[in-house]
Amino acid sequence: MVNLATLALSAGSLLATAEEEGHGVELSDGGLLAQYAWLMVVLPFVAALVITLYGKRTPRGGAWIAVGTVGFVLVYGLVLLISHWATPIAHTENINIATIGQFDIEWGVVVDGLSIMMFFVVGAIATASFTYAVSYMEGDIRETAFWASFSLFAGAMLVLVSAANILQMLVGWELVGLASYLLIGHYWEEKENSSAAMKAFLVNKVADVGLIIGVLIPALIVGSFRFHDILGAAVEGNPGLVKYGFIIGLLLFIGAMGKSAQFPFHVWLPDAMAGPTPVSALMHAATMVTAGVYLLGRMFPFYNSVAIDVLPIVMWIGGITMLIAGLLAIVQDDIKRVLAYSTVSQLGYMVAAMGAGAYTAGLFHLFTHAFFKSLLFLGAGSVIHAVHSNNMSDMGGLRKYMPTTFWTFGIGSLALAGFPLLAGFFSKDEVLASLNYASSHGTPSATFVMWIGIVTAFITAFYMARAVFLTFFGEYKGDPAHEPHESPRLMTVPLQALAVGAIVAGYFNVPGIFTPFTDWLSGREFAPGDHHAESFDILVLVLGSLAGLIGIAIGYSFFFADGESQEARDRRFRLPGPIHTLLVNKYYIDDFYMLIVNFIKRPLANAANWLNGLIDAAVSGTGILMSVLGKFVYEGLDQRGIDASINAIGGGTGEAGGALRYIQTGKVQQYAAALFIGVLLLAVGFFIVTSR
Repeated sequence: MVNLATLALSAGSLLATAEEEGHGVELSDGGLLAQYAWLMVVLPFVAALVITLYGKRTPRGGAWIAVGTVGFVLVYGLVLLISHWATPIAHTENINIATIGQFDIEWGVVVDGLSIMMFFVVGAIATASFTYAVSYMEGDIRETAFWASFSLFAGAMLVLVSAANILQMLVGWELVGLASYLLIGHYWEEKENSSAAMKAFLVNKVADVGLIIGVLIPALIVGSFRFHDILGAAVEGNPGLVKYGFIIGLLLFIGAMGKSAQFPFHVWLPDAMAGPTPVSALMHAATMVTAGVYLLGRMFPFYNSVAIDVLPIVMWIGGITMLIAGLLAIVQDDIKRVLAYSTVSQLGYMVAAMGAGAYTAGLFHLFTHAFFKSLLFLGAGSVIHAVHSNNMSDMGGLRKYMPTTFWTFGIGSLALAGFPLLAGFFSKDEVLASLNYASSHGTPSATFVMWIGIVTAFITAFYMARAVFLTFFGEYKGDPAHEPHESPRLMTVPLQALAVGAIVAGYFNVPGIFTPFTDWLSGREFAPGDHHAESFDILVLVLGSLAGLIGIAIGYSFFFADGESQEARDRRFRLPGPIHTLLVNKYYIDDFYMLIVNFIKRPLANAANWLNGLIDAAVSGTGILMSVLGKFVYEGLDQRGIDASINAIGGGTGEAGGALRYIQTGKVQQYAAALFIGVLLLAVGFFIVTSR
C-alpha cells in the first residue's frame, strides 16, 4: 500500500496545495458534480422544515418526503464515489458570511476522499433506515415529529462531514447532539426514555467543553478556522501549534470520546436505545457515534505532526473501551443493549487504530461496520416488531416464523464476529495488523492493545452467537396467544440490501479486486504517513480469525439446543458470582457518576434554594418598598400636594368670581363712572411717571 498522510483527511484546498508542491497524482476538481454537492447537505434540512410545517397534511406524516431526500443523498454520493474512484476529487466551496477581526466566518463544503466516503455511508444507511421506518413507525402518535427530527439528524451529520472549517464542523456536531436528544426522547411519556435523552445530552456536553476549547486554541494561533490552514500550519511546524499541540490534541480527543462513547464517556450510548429502532440503526452506523472517529480522521495530520504524544493515549482508550464494552454485552438480555455495547466495543477498535497511527484501518472499519451494524439493529427491530419485547428471554425459535430476518441477522452477526471473507473479517484484522505493525515501529505498548483486540474478537463472536441462538433457536418463549410473523416488505428489503453490504464491503480494501481503501480515501501524499501494515500479517490474521471461530463454537456449545429450555442453557453458562454481579452493574461506573452528581447536586440545590430565597426576599422587599413609596406619593404628594393646589386654585377663582359678582349691577351709569375713574387714574399715573 502507498504511504499515506492526510490525503483525504484534509480539505480539498489542502490537497491542491500538495499538488503545487509536486507530490502525488493528478487530481480533479469534480466539476459541477462537486460544485453542487451542497445540495446533499441542504435538502434534509428543507425536508425537516417542510415536514414540520406541512407534514400532517401529507400521507404518512411526510415519511416519503424524508425517504426521497436521503435517497437523493445516496445516489449523489454514489455518483461522487464512482467519479472519485476514476480520478481523485479535491474541491472546496466557501461562502464568507461575516468577518470578525482577523477571522472569516465561512460556510463551506469540502469534497474529498474522506467526505465522499461519509456521504455514501450516510446516504446508504439513512436510505435503508428511513425506508424501514416507513413501516416500523406506522401509526405512531408523533409520526410527523419523528420524520422531521430524523431528517434533521441526517442533515446535521452531513453538515459535520462536509465542513471545510472547524467552526462549521462544530455547528454540525451540536446539531447532531440536538437531533439525537429529540429522537432518543421520542417516547418521552416514559420517564426512563426522557432520562436517557437527557443523559446522552449531558454526557456529551461535558465532553464538548474539551472540544470547544480545542477548536478555539488552534484557530487563535493560526488566525483561521479552515482545516486547510490549521492542518497546513501543523504540518509546517507552526511554533504555537508545536507548543500547545499536546493540549489541543487531548482536548479534541475528549470531544471525540464523548460522541464516540469511549471510556469513561461510554455510559450514555446503551441507554440511548430508548429511541425507535431505526434511529438506533442510523446513530450506531453512520451518524452521531461515528462523528468522533471522523474528527480523529480529519485531524490526523495534526496529531501526526504536533500532537503525536497524544496518540498512545488514544490507542489505550480504544483498547480499554473495546474490552470492557464487549464483556458487558455478554450479560445483556435486551437484544438492543447487546448491539449497543457491541457498537461501543467496535468504536474502540476504530479509535485504537487511530491511536496506532493507522487512520486508514480505523476508517475502513468504520466503513464496513456501518453495513453490518445497521443490519443488526434493523434485524433486532424486526424481531421486536414481531414479539413486542426487547428481551431475548421472550424470543426463541423465531427462524421458523421470520426466515428473512433470521438469515440477514445471521449474516450481520457473522460479519461482526469477523467470520472469514465477510466485511468485518477484513477491517477488524487490518486494525489488529496495524496495531502489530505499530508495536515494532516505535509503539511497543501496541502489542498489548493488539492482544486485547484478539481477546475482544473472541468475546464479540461469543456474545453474537449467544444472541443468534437465544433469539432464533429453541422454542418460542413469548406470548402463546400471539404468534410471531415476518415483517412487511418495507422492512425486509432494507435488511436484504444491507446483508449484501455486510458481505461485499470488505473487498473494497483488497488489492487486485478493488483499488485499496488507502488509495480510495485519497490520491496523494501530503503529510507524515499513515502507519499501517503494508501487507497481510498472516499470523495476526490467523489469530484474529481463530479467536472469532472459537467464540462462535463456544457460543454454539452453550446456547444452541432446540429442545432445551432457557433455564437449562443458562445453567450451562454461568459466570462466577462476583464477575456476573460486576458486569450486571456495569462496573458500578454509573453508580460512581451518580455519587458525584448527588455530591454536587445537593450543595447546588441548597445554593439554588438559598439564592431563590434571596431573590424572593429581594422581590418581596422591593414590592413592599414600592407599595410604601406609592402610598406616600399618592397620599402625600398627589392628594395633599397636587390635588390640594389644584383645588385651592379652583376655590380661589370661585371666591374671586363671587366677590366680583357684586360689582355686576347691570346699571350703565355705574359702568360709565367706573370707566371714567379708571381712565383718570391711568392719566394721573402716566403724568407722575413722565414728570420724573
